[in-house]
Amino acid sequence: MTSWLTRHATLIVVCSAVAHLTVAFCAADMFDLRVYREGAPGVLTGHLYDFRLVRADPGAPPLPFTYPPFAALVFLPLAYVPWWLTQVVWQLLSLAAAMYLVRGSFALARPGTAVEPARVFLWTAAVLWLEPVSHGLALGQVSLPLAALSMAAALRPNPLAAGAGIGIAAGIKLTPAGGVVYLLAAGRRRAAVCAAFAFASTVALAALVAPVESWRYWRHLLGDSGRIGPMASVENQSLRGCAARLLGHDGGVAGLWWPGAVLLAAAATGLALRAAVLRGDRLAMLLAAQFFVLLASPISWSHHWVWAVPALIWLRYGAPRGRRLGGAAVAMWVLAAGTWIVPALHALAPAGRPVSWPVGVAACAYPLAAGLTLAVVASGRPTVAPVRPPDPAKVAARSAS
Repeated sequence: MTSWLTRHATLIVVCSAVAHLTVAFCAADMFDLRVYREGAPGVLTGHLYDFRLVRADPGAPPLPFTYPPFAALVFLPLAYVPWWLTQVVWQLLSLAAAMYLVRGSFALARPGTAVEPARVFLWTAAVLWLEPVSHGLALGQVSLPLAALSMAAALRPNPLAAGAGIGIAAGIKLTPAGGVVYLLAAGRRRAAVCAAFAFASTVALAALVAPVESWRYWRHLLGDSGRIGPMASVENQSLRGCAARLLGHDGGVAGLWWPGAVLLAAAATGLALRAAVLRGDRLAMLLAAQFFVLLASPISWSHHWVWAVPALIWLRYGAPRGRRLGGAAVAMWVLAAGTWIVPALHALAPAGRPVSWPVGVAACAYPLAAGLTLAVVASGRPTVAPVRPPDPAKVAARSAS
């Protein structure tokens, strides 16, 4: 069976991609992509954050543009391209990003080992049907391209290229800033400085083009999570979303519940990063950093959790062997991302409707999966002596000499 799959890997991934494109163009609205395309011109007129996309569904709330002003500059060319062509290009870009995310995960999980194309094709064909990937493709989300850009930056030996990739990704959407934590954990301080400079450059460029909208975003809108969506929605798979569903409207933010949960996540991330550094496990470091941002953000929709793809690959090929905890983490990711439990629960319990504790706990599927994965990373045995991952720039220089 394995040999048959390997021989037909190209056909399998093509069939999976075609099936996905068929679903996307026939049944999906891609309204997030419409927000990018139709909202972006507002950056030039001073009305970027006044934009609202009114959807065909009369019960659906209008959707605002929620990203930094630099993102609008990046999306601006889409406004001058026909809608059908925008959809085609975006879907192809996202499919390529999914494949690159798989390939990059193998490269980090098994350093020094050639990445087999057949294995990449088969994994890509499978992960296209995971909820964060499939749902993101249906919405026209930018999460996959940004995750691929962050992965590419993590793989680059040059500190300028690595830092620029992460800094630009964070300038488009703040969550990829977790890559800076990865760079610092990996001992790549120059790349981390470059990332900070690249991010600051995106802020400065947007301020030059749209000073009023930039001031408006960074001074007034950045902390206003209410304009992004309902905090207690089942689709909000952050710690604050879980707290809001289990404890009340806003998850006890005025008390200690949510800050305490974030501190606990920070401690778990610190332990995971320490263990990963001691093993020289670069993919585990990257996962820990990205998971912390998703957990700590006020809102992390389920389709933001595309890092489930590298997590599954790490648990299969990079995690310490023989641990039941790893099997539990895989099972939790399959439940969260493979069964579409979050959209199903969202249909049963729309935002604002009280939920029972069993439903509330089940609705925290992604944070539970991330927590189990952090525990697997932290529990892995270190090497005999502490090992820092080699600086890719130094490795490249030695190879050249």
